This record gives sequence, C-alpha cells and structure tokens, in this order.
Amino acid sequence: MSKMKIGLLPLWLKLYDDSFADTRPQVDAFAATINTEYEKRGIEVIMASPCRLKAEFAGAVKDFEEAQVDAIVTLHLAYSPSLESAEALAQTALPIVILDTTQDFEFGFEQTSDAIMYNHGIHGVQDMCNLLIRNGKNFMIEAGHWQESDVIDRTLTHLKACRMSSAMRKAQVGIIGKPFAGMGDFAIAFDVLKKTIGMDVISLDSEKLKTLLADVSDEAIDAEIQSNIESFVSGEYSEQAMRDTALSSLVVRNWLNSEKLDAFTVNFLNITKAFGIPVMPFLEASKAMTEGKGYAGEGDVLTAALVATLATAFPETTFSEMFCPDWKGNKIFLSHMGEINTDLCAKKPILCERPFPYTDAGNPVFVAGCLKPGAAYLINIAPGPNETYTLIVAPIEVCDTQGKEELKDSIRGWFEPTMPIADFLTAYSKLGGTHHLAISYNADENILKDFAKNMNWSFKIIKQ
Repeated sequence: MSKMKIGLLPLWLKLYDDSFADTRPQVDAFAATINTEYEKRGIEVIMASPCRLKAEFAGAVKDFEEAQVDAIVTLHLAYSPSLESAEALAQTALPIVILDTTQDFEFGFEQTSDAIMYNHGIHGVQDMCNLLIRNGKNFMIEAGHWQESDVIDRTLTHLKACRMSSAMRKAQVGIIGKPFAGMGDFAIAFDVLKKTIGMDVISLDSEKLKTLLADVSDEAIDAEIQSNIESFVSGEYSEQAMRDTALSSLVVRNWLNSEKLDAFTVNFLNITKAFGIPVMPFLEASKAMTEGKGYAGEGDVLTAALVATLATAFPETTFSEMFCPDWKGNKIFLSHMGEINTDLCAKKPILCERPFPYTDAGNPVFVAGCLKPGAAYLINIAPGPNETYTLIVAPIEVCDTQGKEELKDSIRGWFEPTMPIADFLTAYSKLGGTHHLAISYNADENILKDFAKNMNWSFKIIKQ
C-alpha cells in the first residue's frame, strides 16, 4: 500500500517580505520543521513555498492536485489575508486540514515584542476559516503547540479520513459478469457512480479472459495449490476442485494486478462453462481481502469500493451480510457464500469443497471459518434519493462462539449491537441500510465521520 501523501501549504504575507525581509529565514525553517514532523510519521510531504498572493496559492493547489495528494494541510506562519487563499482552497476538491499552531509554546507576560512576528498566525486561521465556511468548503482543524501537545497526531486522524475519501474517489473496481438482476439496493448505474463518487468500473471481457487463462501455467497452478495447503487446514475436497480453484484464483489475481484494480465483485450466476472461469473464485476473494483489496458479492461495485477504502485505514475489514436474527439470544448471524478476510478468523480456516448448484460451473474450494471475537464496527453505504449517500456505522461486539457453533463448513460469525436487535434492525432499515456491508475491527468513529464529511455523505451512527 502506498504511503499517505499530503500537500503542506504554508501561508505568509507579502507585506512582511517587503517590510521585514529578515524574518523569512526563521519562518522558512519553521515550515521545514513541520514538514519533518509529518515525514517522521511516515507521510510523504509535498511542501509549497510560503504563499502570499492569489496566484501563488492557485499554483500551489494546482501542484497538489496534479500530485494527487490525499489532503492539503495548511500552516499559518503568520497572519495571511484570507482573500488571497480562499478562492483556491474553496474550489479544490481536495480535503483541507488546518494545523493551527505557532513556533513558541509560551507567550506570557514577560514575552518581548520580537516574538509577535512568529506567533500570530491564529487570527489568520480565523480569517481563512470564516471565508471557507462562507464559500461552502468543508475543512477539519486541530489547534495546539506542535511540540508540546499531540496536535500533529490529532491531524493524522483527519488525514486518515482524507486518505479514505481519496481512495474512494479514485477506486478502480473490477466486475466479473453483470450485477445480480433484481437486487435494487446497490443498483446504481456505473456512470452515476463515476459522477457522484469518482470511482471507475472495469469489466472482465471475454478476450482478456482468454489471454489470462492461456497465461497460467501448470507449474503456477501446482505452486498455488501447495500454498493453499500450507496456508490453511485441509478439509474435504477433490483434486479437480482444488485445481480448478487454483486456476480461477490465478486468473482473477493476474487480472487485478494487470488492471491495477483496488477491488472486485463477481456475480456467481455468471460463472459458467461458457464464460470460461472454471469455478466461482471464492478463495481468491478471501485472499484479496487479506491483502487489502475490496470485495463484495453479486456485482456490487459500490460496496466492493467501500471495503477497499475501509481497508486503507482499518486493515481488519471484511465483506459480509446480516443473515439471520437470533431473537432469543439477541444476536445476529453474519455470513456469505464463501468469502471472508482470512486474517479475521478465530481459528485457521479450513479448505472445503462447496457444492455449486447454481450454474454448470464446477464445485469451488473455499475457506470456512468463524469471525474472531472482539469490538468492531458494522459499516454500510446506503444510496439515497437524488444521488445521495449515507454512511451507516454501528459499534458491535463480535461474539466469542467458544467453538460451540455447528456450522463448521461455512463462513460465519455472530454479533451483538449496543441495543436489542429488534431496535437495531428497525433503525438500520429506517436509514436505508443495504444487505451488503463491511465489518471493520478497531475502526474509529471520528475517522469514519470525517470520511463521510469529505465525501459529502450523510453520517448516521446506530448505538444505544
């Protein structure tokens, strides 16, 4: 996964260059220090020269856009008149994170006047924020001393959300087959997804598939089978099913790599002998999620992109569905046909052959496993009226089954919400939550809220 990339935008005043030119070395050094603080945290920084005039701000923002940074971090080196910067910042699609800090930690009764020049940026921040609000530009802000507080680390929370929104907008999602006919909750035209979110959808066509199939050698299949045996517990499966699964996995993996796809989805009804992929690639979907790729079933490109996006901030993410309610135990059963992020299984997953009565394709091998217990979040993107979206988030506790469950040959898990499941299910459907969703362990509500804000989506949380 590539590093987070920010554009660091120092703000300055031309009047000070004209009248107090000797102050520039110290403020330039401070900007370089902040640059280093972000780099020490593993972030790639593209820093503009201190900007003073409209043209300089416009040029810096254009450079950031061309570099495809995840966010712009502003740093007021002193006061900077907002009308110089506001237009460029308000018009860019890039998220804005404001670092409201100064060089000195202390400015008390005994401070001398020479320090004012280096510590009065806060009212420049106030000027700029007012203009951003009046121009309808969202921003995130954290204030504090850069060295004597955790302010830079607090901006990292916002930056993770910015990286998520960047990933969502740039998502390249592959689809094998067509979306499942009749499933309406995720049925959005691909051109609408491009217009409203920015994501691209790439279909696997027959000519590309022929090339991919021809490029897989017997040696590669043998190596893939050996890797599967070493990585998982072997259950019951035929040699042919395992060989067909290995071929299908390699074809899909090579397609993802060749097209530089972030996520993919498959409609299992389109996996047929005539299509060419020998079996439904359940196992590759599981492996891909373990590697940080997104996946969703039945041709749902939107949820596949969401799973990939969540994984950039919360690697312990998997695709799932709420299947059955346990009214008595106040739990909800999670499952799907054959896909799970295998890193999230409570025990080493088991390789099993799955009957596949839906088409004339062969039986696939998949991994059966139960989700590990722990705190997690259920996360869903719900399309709404007039090309709007809502990010629905719910803190949950994935249950410790203690090995009592009988569904040994399936993808499974149970969770408890923070309220009676009748109330939870009612609230979820009132918000338009779809039947495809993600489960993310160790997620952060604040990051998710910022993510929704950056995407101009509604944010709704379901908790007691």
